Formats: sequence, structure tokens, C-alpha cells
Amino acid sequence: MQNFSLYPELDVAEWINTPQPIRLADLRGRVVVLHAFQMLCPGCVMYGIPQAERIVRAFPTPDVAVLGLHTVFEHHDVMTPAALRAFASEYRISMPIGIDRPAEQGSVPRTMRMLQLRGTPSLVLIDRSGRIRHQHLGQVEDLRVGAEIGALLAESANTAQTTNGDAMSPAPDDGGCDADSCRANAG
Repeated sequence: MQNFSLYPELDVAEWINTPQPIRLADLRGRVVVLHAFQMLCPGCVMYGIPQAERIVRAFPTPDVAVLGLHTVFEHHDVMTPAALRAFASEYRISMPIGIDRPAEQGSVPRTMRMLQLRGTPSLVLIDRSGRIRHQHLGQVEDLRVGAEIGALLAESANTAQTTNGDAMSPAPDDGGCDADSCRANAG
């Protein structure tokens, strides 16, 4: 997995649910849970977003930072920042949400492409030293995610070893949504 020293920040056009932009560099020393989602993704609405909110409530803020990443790779014309603000209000989403900057070419936005995310919902766990340790596409059991966060919290930032928790194979190019996730078309 990549190290954020190579990719120092999320490529976000704007932030909601926070008074100021968030920089990953400012979160070093904390475990970061990054939840990538789309408003119109069934799996995001049914379990991805609720799980991220449960993580916010379950883990103390000084130790764990939970961030949303609205990463749009389809239906661009309706998934606007204004629609996202209304969506976040209606669904009572409390975590800060960065809006992934659209790609200059293709449909996969910049941060999604940089992190090699295959679709939504995606959960990315970043250790205290800023290294991606686990990535999950689709539904992940709360107990598994909690155990992975707990293991990262137990590590010292100086002794964390880079691992690939879930090796992810290349995304199929067909895109589309099912009950569990929406896959990005690599085009």
C-alpha cells in the first residue's frame, strides 16, 4: 500500500461538517478511518455511512479521526456539493466530509484514483504514522473493523509495520451497482 509521504494530502475540492479544511499531516499520531462513499450508492446508505458513524461514537476523538470522502464516479450532474450538504443533514452525518476533486480525464476522481479504490463504499484505515494499512470495498463486519482499528491503536507510531490487510485485485471495467457496492469504471 502507499505511504502518505508520497501522497501528502487528499485531493479535496471542499469540506463540509468542519469549520476548516483537514490535512492528513495534522492527523499524524492518530488512526485515520477514511470512508469513501457516494450519495446514490445503496451499500453506502445501507451500511457504509451508518458504520462510519458508529466508529465516530465508539472510538475517542484524540485517538481516531473518522473522515468521509464523497467520491463521485457516476451521476456527476446530480451529486453536487449542495446536494451533499442536504444529504449529510438529512442523514445526520457528523463526520467531516471531503469532496473528492473530479479527474481531469475519465470518471474516477483524483483521491479515489490515487488510493486505488475500486468503488464505494470503501473503508481505508491509516495508521498513526500515515501509512495505509487496510482497504475494504463493500460491507465489512463491525467486529472486524473494530478489531483492525484496535490493533492499529495498540501499535506505536514508531513500530507500525506496513501491511496489506486485504490485497485488492484490479477493478473490473464494467462499473455498476449491486446491493453491496458501486464499482468504478476504470475508464
